[in-house]
Amino acid sequence: MNRISKAFSRKKAFIAFITGGDPDLETTMNLIEAIAQAGADVIEIGVPFSDPIAEGPIIQAADERALSAGCTTDKLFDMIAKVRSRVAVPLLLMTYINPVFVYGKDRFMARCSETGIDGIIVPDLPFEEKDEISDTCKAHNVTLISMIAPTSDDRITAIAGEAEGFIYCVSSMGVTGVRSQITTDISTMMTKVRAVTSVPCAVGFGVSTPEQAAALVQTADGVIVGSAIVRIIAEHGRNAIWPVQLYIQNMRQAIDQVSRYSTKEGVDDHV
Repeated sequence: MNRISKAFSRKKAFIAFITGGDPDLETTMNLIEAIAQAGADVIEIGVPFSDPIAEGPIIQAADERALSAGCTTDKLFDMIAKVRSRVAVPLLLMTYINPVFVYGKDRFMARCSETGIDGIIVPDLPFEEKDEISDTCKAHNVTLISMIAPTSDDRITAIAGEAEGFIYCVSSMGVTGVRSQITTDISTMMTKVRAVTSVPCAVGFGVSTPEQAAALVQTADGVIVGSAIVRIIAEHGRNAIWPVQLYIQNMRQAIDQVSRYSTKEGVDDHV
């Protein structure tokens, strides 16, 4: 069982996203350690990119800060290599296909493997084109995380049937960002996925409050939070460690309360 599988094997998972190099690489390294200590089961690290088409203004601004501070893909990998020995949770890269090809896909995946990256998420890589990098990922033991969206419809079965690690279920149309309400029928998405695979499903895009997280994990196997965390980092900069830890502890507590209640009622805590 690899690190990603273990993260979902015992409880509902909390997955935290931060932008690598925002506000600087040293702070990112400290944040990764702090986020793991606060209870995150998986940590996504965004590779800063000048044209992040799936991101809303909060993460776009974080990418700009990271790039302005001098963060490069090589420097990010070097930082990850240092922090990997200090944290046991799975580390994922969230990136776009252009940086992977510019860096060289074999070289990129080799560095992922060397530095302890467990998987990657590529939001602008269509399912039909996943073969562009999937073989290279497998050659270097890097899990390519599949994404499904509310518009995936009939493609959900095909995507889920080939998924590994976990499935990233996009809760809302549009770009990333904090949302006051999650209106997508997550339950129907989960039903379609679970008809063809036992791979866990985590819901992201717009999740920001303990109440939202608690509601979602009644159906999903985990939640993914990015913009809400990145916004805290934007507000506090190098002093964001404690505010981010406190936020994650609150989210973790809300998720665990649902898990304990479900177990007490005799409901299987993990599908």
